[in-house]
Amino acid sequence: MEERLVVMMNRLNQTLRYILLVPAVLPLVYISGILYPYVAPKTFLLQGSGIVALALFAYLALAGQSFFYGRLRAFATWIPALLLFVAYITSFFGVGFYQSFWGLFARGDGLLTLSVITLFFYLIVLCADRPFLERLAKTVTAVAGIVAAIAVLQWVTTLFGEQASFLPPVSGRIGSTLGNAAFLASYLGMAFFVSLVVLRDARGAWRRISKITAVLSLLAILFTATRGTIMALLLAGGVALVATTWKGEGKVKNVARYGLMALVIFAGLFFLFRTELSQSSFEPVQRIASISLSDETVSSRLFVWSHLLTETLQRPFSGYGAEHIAQLFDKVYDPSKILEQWFDRSHNAFLDYGAQYGIFGFAFYLALIGAFLTYAIRLHRREEGRLITSGFLFSLLIVTYAAQNFFVFDTPVSLWLLYALFALCAVLVLDDADATPLSLSRVPRIVPWVVAVLIALCIVPAVITPLRANLFLTQGYTYHLIDVQKANAYFERGLALHTYAGLEYGYQAYDMYTGHQVTALAGENRVAAYTYALSVLTANFNTYPYDARTATYLGHVLDTAPPEVTVDDTFDQTVLSRAISLSPLRAQAWYMDANIYLRNADALPVGDPQRTVLYRKATAVLEEYAQKETSLSVARYTLATLYYNLGDTATAQKWADEAYPLYTSMDGAAARPAVKYYLAVKDWKHAARFLSDLSQENPTDYNTLYDLAKVTYLAGDLAAADRIVVRLRIEDPAILATDQNFLAAITAYESR
Repeated sequence: MEERLVVMMNRLNQTLRYILLVPAVLPLVYISGILYPYVAPKTFLLQGSGIVALALFAYLALAGQSFFYGRLRAFATWIPALLLFVAYITSFFGVGFYQSFWGLFARGDGLLTLSVITLFFYLIVLCADRPFLERLAKTVTAVAGIVAAIAVLQWVTTLFGEQASFLPPVSGRIGSTLGNAAFLASYLGMAFFVSLVVLRDARGAWRRISKITAVLSLLAILFTATRGTIMALLLAGGVALVATTWKGEGKVKNVARYGLMALVIFAGLFFLFRTELSQSSFEPVQRIASISLSDETVSSRLFVWSHLLTETLQRPFSGYGAEHIAQLFDKVYDPSKILEQWFDRSHNAFLDYGAQYGIFGFAFYLALIGAFLTYAIRLHRREEGRLITSGFLFSLLIVTYAAQNFFVFDTPVSLWLLYALFALCAVLVLDDADATPLSLSRVPRIVPWVVAVLIALCIVPAVITPLRANLFLTQGYTYHLIDVQKANAYFERGLALHTYAGLEYGYQAYDMYTGHQVTALAGENRVAAYTYALSVLTANFNTYPYDARTATYLGHVLDTAPPEVTVDDTFDQTVLSRAISLSPLRAQAWYMDANIYLRNADALPVGDPQRTVLYRKATAVLEEYAQKETSLSVARYTLATLYYNLGDTATAQKWADEAYPLYTSMDGAAARPAVKYYLAVKDWKHAARFLSDLSQENPTDYNTLYDLAKVTYLAGDLAAADRIVVRLRIEDPAILATDQNFLAAITAYESR
């Protein structure tokens, strides 16, 4: 009996070590047919494998299996636990602990994921021996090679304008099986150095695999055109050359010197010809050369960083809790300064940690990076006599990680890799004392089993139930246009599971209703779609009072209610009032607030004096917003059209004159009210300018193009009007017959 128990314990111990390698394979996981196919499967598998690993470890530890507990005497090994502890404390006193713990479907982060990643760190520290560490490094290398190969194939196929069916789909820059160019580059930027560590001592097939992985990783990073990782690798390369020049000897030292000189000359030439290179057709070169304070992406990031830092300093110790950067972003959002509509990360990992977990969380994150670098240096010093050591390569890895994370943020995949490699360095540096069992008095044999089973059962609420909610949401989405009742039934089944997916259900309900159902459906089906969207968003509005996105989406759903439905204006104004208070400069809520008065005014008969009162209330709302947002023309052109309709032409012209200098780039939201105003006052020249922008924004909108032809004719540019008509005769000749007077006039011009 005892012999069988020993055999079973050994098998479970070996199984535990293989489960600890599961996260290393996750970058390959991509499953279509569910919501967020690049993120959700990885998150669920990471959390599930962590729970199973903990259950196995608990059983083995309580049953007397020996582990390397002595490694925990090193203070550095406690940094991940201290960071996790601070994360829980700050989240408990933060904006909302429930969301902090579970996170969001779109990201897969949150305290649960951080807890699992921290758990993996400690299990590796306690369980790993040298064969396991070699297996870990080789697994990371092989997986990174496959991920990079997929990325290169994606780039090659898109280069020829094709998309291979056996590859993950590409939208924008290549993302391989991670779905996002920045996530892919940050992962490969770390895995590249792991492949070099394997290459250093590898023989035979593994030497070829590690070489191929290193080359493919660099190519994939280049093809992603991710500036942060490319610059971080250049920095690491510079550090490597400086270190080799300083410590190297003989030929190696001379090669490093020439390499350093070449790098400096290359950088100088690059900046000298930066303007020309910014026009390059090769995206990586073009993106790097276009870096400047005037670049829209750069200026947007700098604005976000500076304002989020200001908000962070208002709660320097307590922070706002995990997964609540969106609330800070909404507070400082300015549509004239920021490109993105919604943000749940600052694109700076250091600022993310400070905002979420306060100064202590930020300090422990820095300590984690510092401890990694310290262990890497100690490892390098142990390998005397060799310049390119594993410790030297791990030092370059952490330099690359820290540099690129100044411009991006961690995903569960990259954060697990950081923790796993930190554990690897710690195990290699710390003295490998003999493994020992826990110093516990003998426990009944049933206890380890009970504890292990209880831990394993956590997989149901943490993984299985949220996965079912994801699947129900996906199934409902497939029917949201063809069978609304069936779609709603799936949605209700998913919501009945009471998981953290409820917030995501609200976001998706909004996208489905306002993006598709409100225009594609009619009658009872549209009412059913509206009722579902209204109910789930209202529930989230009550559950997440801090979420500006939910309040704004709910307001928009109310604003687009079917004509058969009576909207509760009091509730609508309550919703929009919260949306405005949470994000004061976000335009949508202000316009929808004004639209309540306009909607009620349009319902009254012409000549009713109450119409004017309601119009005045609408203009008062928009004037208040125009005073807050002084850099955009949209509100001013909308006010110009409203005042013109009220008969106040002087005030209308004042707002239009204010708006025109602010219109500096193509903006359909501003162009549409501008066209209405200039057509009303018969200012054909200005009307033509804005119709031209609308036509460029949607080249197949032939009604707008025909209006542009007529207005251009009235503005006196008959030749330009004729060119548009010639195009319409080819692309949509039937539309010309809709205005016989203009057609006769342009035909007469052509016959001259």
